[in-house]
Amino acid sequence: MSHETLSTILFLVFVALTLAITFWASRNTKSAADFYAGGRSFSGLQNGLAIGGDYMSAASFLGIAGIIALSGYDGFLYSIGFLVAWLVALLLVAELMRNSGKYTMADVLAFRMSPRPVRTAAGVSTIVVSIFYLLAQMVGAGALVGLLLGVHSDAGKIWTIIAVGLLMIIYVVFGGMKGTTWVQIVKAVMLMVGAALITLFVLAKFGFNLSGLLGDAAAQSGKGDAFLNAGLKYGTAAQGTWGKIDLISLGLALVLGTAGLPHVLIRFYTVPTARDARKSVLWGIGIIGVFYLLTLVLGFGAAALVGSKTIAAADKAGNTAAPLLAQKVGQDLFGDVGGTVLLAVIAAVAFATILAVVAGLTLASSSSFAHDLYAHVFRRGTATERQEVVVARVAAFVIGAVAIALSIFAQSLNVAFLVSLAFAVAASGNLPAILYSLFWKRFNTAGAVSAIYGGLVSALVLVIFSPVVSGAPTAMIPDADFHLIPLSNPGIFSIPIGFLCGYLGTILSKEYNASKYAEIEVRSLTGIGAEQATGH
Repeated sequence: MSHETLSTILFLVFVALTLAITFWASRNTKSAADFYAGGRSFSGLQNGLAIGGDYMSAASFLGIAGIIALSGYDGFLYSIGFLVAWLVALLLVAELMRNSGKYTMADVLAFRMSPRPVRTAAGVSTIVVSIFYLLAQMVGAGALVGLLLGVHSDAGKIWTIIAVGLLMIIYVVFGGMKGTTWVQIVKAVMLMVGAALITLFVLAKFGFNLSGLLGDAAAQSGKGDAFLNAGLKYGTAAQGTWGKIDLISLGLALVLGTAGLPHVLIRFYTVPTARDARKSVLWGIGIIGVFYLLTLVLGFGAAALVGSKTIAAADKAGNTAAPLLAQKVGQDLFGDVGGTVLLAVIAAVAFATILAVVAGLTLASSSSFAHDLYAHVFRRGTATERQEVVVARVAAFVIGAVAIALSIFAQSLNVAFLVSLAFAVAASGNLPAILYSLFWKRFNTAGAVSAIYGGLVSALVLVIFSPVVSGAPTAMIPDADFHLIPLSNPGIFSIPIGFLCGYLGTILSKEYNASKYAEIEVRSLTGIGAEQATGH
C-alpha cells in the first residue's frame, strides 16, 4: 500500500471519528451558552488540551520544523516567541477575560462603553483576523495535498480546499463549541503522540546524544557551525539595521499577538470558574512548551538525517521537513513499510491539525458576527438567544464560503505572510483595547474604537507597502515594486500606533464612567456576574 493511500485511509478514519463527535455534540447543544461556550462545562485539563489544539496549527507543526531544518538556530525563534506569548495571555488576559465577558472579546470592551460602535469595531477586527488565519490554513491544506498525497493538479487542490471548508462548516454549524472543542482535544493528542514518536525514533538513532544530533545537523546543512548560531536568517550583515528591526518586529507580533487572537480568547469562556481558566492556560503552556521542544528535535533531526538540500528541493519553505523525516526514520528502523506507515501517520495528523484549527477560527468569527454585530448592533439587544444561534450558524456558512472562495484565488500567496499579518493585527488592534479596558479607569468608547481601527488599518497599510507584497523575489507580486520600507512584519510600528490611538482617542473625549469601571474591576477580579455580562 502506498503512503498516499494509507494517508487517505487514516485521514478518513479521523474525519469519521470527528463527525461522530460533532453529531453527539449537536444533540447536547441546546442553548446559546452551549453553542458559544460549550455550556462552560470543560475542565482545566480539557480546555488546556483544546487551547493546545487551537494553537498548534499546521504552521507550527510543519512550518517551524521546516524553518529549523533550513535555518538552524534562527528557526527556533518562532518556537520561543509562540511559547513566551502564553505568559502574556496567562498573566494579563485569561482570568480577567473569563470573569468579565460572556461569549466574545467585545463583551469585555462594550461593558463600560457605548456598545454599538465598540462591538462593531471588535466584530470587524475579529472577522478580519480570523479570515486571514483561515486563508493561511486552507491554502496550506491545498499545498499539503500536493506534497503528501501526490495530488499536483490545481483542480485537485481546489477540491481539497472545498472539502476542508465544508467539513469545518459542519463542525461549527452542528457541533458548536462543544463539538469543536472535542475535535481540538482529539487532534492535540494525535499531534503530541505523532511528534513524540518521531522525536523518540530520531533520538534513538543518535543514541539519545543531543550533541551528536546537533553536530550532524550542522554538517549536513552545508553551513557548518553557522547553522547552530544566530544570524543565518534574521539580522544578517546583508540585511543591515533593517534586518535587526524586522527581527524585533516579528518577535513583538508573536509574543503580543496571541493574547489578542479571537479564537484563543473565546476558549477562556468554556470553563466554569476563573481558577479553571488559569489551569487551562497552565496546561496549555505545558503542552505547547513540550511540543515546541519536540519541534527542535524534529527540525535538527530533519537537517541531520534528510539534509537541508533535499528538504529545500521538495519545498522551498521547508514545509515537508517533518513528513520527510518521518519517512526516513521509518525506513531506517523498520524498512520501507515502516517509512510508509510513519509518513502516512504524520500526513494524517497534519490534515487533522488544519481541520481542527479552521473549525475554531470559523466558530470565533461566526460567534462574533451573531453575538456582537447581529444581536447588539443590528437588533440593539432585542434578539433572543435562539435567534443568535441561528444567525451564528448561517454566518458560519457564509464565512466558510468566503474563506473557501478566497483560498482558491489565494493559492499563490505566502502563507507565512497571512499568519504573521493575523498576529500583527491582533496585537495592534485587539490587545491595546483589551488591556486599556481592563486596567485604565479613564478608557472610553472613543479610545476603544480608535485603538482597534488604528491598529488594524496601520498594520494593513504597512504590510501592503512592505517587501512581503512587492519588491522582492518572494513577494506576492514579484514583478512590481511599490514597497516603502524594507520591513516584512509591521508589529514594531503598528502595535505602538494601536496603543497611541487608544490613548489619544481617550484623552480627546470627555466620556468617563467611573462606576462602570469599578464594576468591571470587581467582576474581572472575582467573576461575580460574569455569565450575565452582555454589555448593555
